[in-house]
Amino acid sequence: MKFDYLIEKITKSEFREHPFKHIYIEDFFSKEDFQKIISNSEVNVGPCSSDQELFTRLFEQNYKVINFPGCIADYKKYIKLHSSEQPLSSHTACESSGIVLRLHPQNCTLIQLNDFITSDTFNKAIADKFNINYEHCNIDGGIQKYLDGYEISPHPDIRLKAATFMVNINPLSESEILNHHTHYLKFIEEFSYVEEFWKTNASSEREWVPWDWCTTEFIQTKNNSIVLFSPANDTLHAVKAKYNHLQSQRTQLYGNLWYKKSTTEYMTSWETLKVRDFQKPNQIKKSAYLIKSMALKAKPFIKKILLKKDPNRGNRNY
Repeated sequence: MKFDYLIEKITKSEFREHPFKHIYIEDFFSKEDFQKIISNSEVNVGPCSSDQELFTRLFEQNYKVINFPGCIADYKKYIKLHSSEQPLSSHTACESSGIVLRLHPQNCTLIQLNDFITSDTFNKAIADKFNINYEHCNIDGGIQKYLDGYEISPHPDIRLKAATFMVNINPLSESEILNHHTHYLKFIEEFSYVEEFWKTNASSEREWVPWDWCTTEFIQTKNNSIVLFSPANDTLHAVKAKYNHLQSQRTQLYGNLWYKKSTTEYMTSWETLKVRDFQKPNQIKKSAYLIKSMALKAKPFIKKILLKKDPNRGNRNY
């Protein structure tokens, strides 16, 4: 299969500016290609009677559990918690944690697809579209499944990420009405100062924030659609999956360009950013200085605590 026509779709697409600068394309793949992808047994594993059977089938199809933000990496622990309906949150802005698996394809069609989305040709086209120096970046991507409970609260992505794309390749025909899709958001007026803080403090890492700090402007429900953007201070997006994954699973082509060098010096939690004085313009600079000073002094201790609470936090796929 040839997928070069997808590059032309991206290069010729116009940017959308709401709720932030991005590209959105429906019917990304041709109907014939898309049908071959979602009908493949490695994508459409069929209904299962239990979580254990689901993981058995996924492992048989050569899916591997990966470290992913906000997720559990131990599938046995996930099964236990999921069956007991005990939500486990690895971040204070979230209510639940899920698990993510990446496919190592064995089928010829999916091997070609996987090779294409991780190729220099495809990723350089994305870099060129967003005016990113491709030589300064590394590639990461693949075919992924996100099970029930997966949650990542509103966030713009960390500064190390140069570009990202997500393509819905859900095998279930009713997938568009399920509750597992990506939300694209903007800050409500009360918390718009957070974006300003990130803008004026380029050495501070951008963090996850609570859902009620934002409003959803668009949800990517459409199957065979792609969203691409270059992370900035306003590129808020989030997912909170609550659905029956035994029937079928949320499946995406997911990929990133990562800068090879980080420019951040410290991270601030959303709790720290919840400073009412920030809403006064003349207080932003003063409050930012105080937060930076506290964060730098506490950095070694905060890192130990965060890693203890969430071993996956060091994973850069934010």
